[in-house]
Amino acid sequence: MKYSKKSVHSKTKKILWPEFEDQRLSSFSGIAIFQALFSRLNLKDRLDSCFKNILSSSIYGKNVIVLLLIIHFIIGFRRLRDLDYYKDDPMIKRALGLKRLPNVATVSRELSACDEKNVEQLQALSQEIVLDRVHAEKLSRITLDFDGTVQSTTRRAEGTAVGYNKKKKGARSYYPLLCTLAQTSQVLNFYHRPGNVHDSHGARDFMLASIVSARLRLPKSVIELRADSAFFSEEIIESLNKSRAEFTISVPFARFSELKSLIENRQRWNKLDDELSYFEMDWKPACWDNCYRFLFIRTKSKIQQKGPIQLDLFEPYEYGYEFKVIATNKFAKIKNILNFHNGRGSQEGLIGELKTCAQCDLIPVRKKCGNQIFFTAGVLAHNLGRELQMNTLEKQRNTTTKRTALWKFRKLSTLGSKLIRCAGRLTRPQGKLKLTINKNSVIMDEFSRFRRKLDKAA
Repeated sequence: MKYSKKSVHSKTKKILWPEFEDQRLSSFSGIAIFQALFSRLNLKDRLDSCFKNILSSSIYGKNVIVLLLIIHFIIGFRRLRDLDYYKDDPMIKRALGLKRLPNVATVSRELSACDEKNVEQLQALSQEIVLDRVHAEKLSRITLDFDGTVQSTTRRAEGTAVGYNKKKKGARSYYPLLCTLAQTSQVLNFYHRPGNVHDSHGARDFMLASIVSARLRLPKSVIELRADSAFFSEEIIESLNKSRAEFTISVPFARFSELKSLIENRQRWNKLDDELSYFEMDWKPACWDNCYRFLFIRTKSKIQQKGPIQLDLFEPYEYGYEFKVIATNKFAKIKNILNFHNGRGSQEGLIGELKTCAQCDLIPVRKKCGNQIFFTAGVLAHNLGRELQMNTLEKQRNTTTKRTALWKFRKLSTLGSKLIRCAGRLTRPQGKLKLTINKNSVIMDEFSRFRRKLDKAA
């Protein structure tokens, strides 16, 4: 349809400054979508069960504080002080079941009063929500990725330490180890650690605990694991093999100099495609007891390798090629195993999303348990964002060799900017509460779809 110039343009010379009145206006009408999800999951009562062991000094209760933090991340805010910008929003109050929101001091004080048992129970609840979804989808394979991430702070928070920090050298930090689920792009579990430990610190027990949790809920599913070279050790590989979990782990050249000679003396490489070639063998370091399947991969490279000269002592080098070695107990085609292992790169994007959208890089209080509760609330916000989309969308992908997520997810920040942050008005025509949003065909279609799917799931 073609419009005339007069019907499109308008003269706007006068500057209109807002007048402030006490009306029932909301900037976050879309939170009603998540309120429906919270109700379906009975989230508020389940959060309350995580804090039964401790008396709250506040009238609000710690379950409400954690739910407030989850909503705080969903609507796109970061620091606790940002709570002041929506403290009078009627839709946020309704989602929390409150007439008045707590102030920043109350939230900080309640976080600091939490203990390790609260952290464990809240973490178990997050894990339970993820496994319930996987069980409902009846997935035949569960792919777990493991990696650590740095949380830096300029303060001296309890439990932090100075360790390896590529971006903020010398800063104190935590270094949590994450277990993520590739099929649903959610965080299954995490292990909180100080910043001065190696990636593999406590990794064996954490990995086995994650396997046990998944297998108890899904006894018939195949459990797969992927990890980088920091997790390569005899203790971890033997434990994973005994647990009957399939795994692929990168092998570090610097720790096993004999790998260099194996590759450089190799004359015959099997061709996978125009860029990839390989050979495989059952091998073990001299100090190990058992041999495992090792895949040696050679990739054509157009760019000459550059880096510290000292690495030439350990890493094999041939102009035009890059090398990697993978240890595995999977019995599959080489190309499939390589694609499977390379698929763990999606975890980097997930961790980045946790930091940018769920504020999992922030350390808000001085107490260790308070910071762990804050981190877990961020993980819950991310997982619930994925849960909402899995409730309302059909799977868009089948299982691939890279184990790409089965749904095409939108980030939490995208949900916030397009759906959650919608202006609305609460009114009571004829005594019936009504939420009104400006008429927009795209938003109407989105809300109708969410409402239809969530009502059907309930």
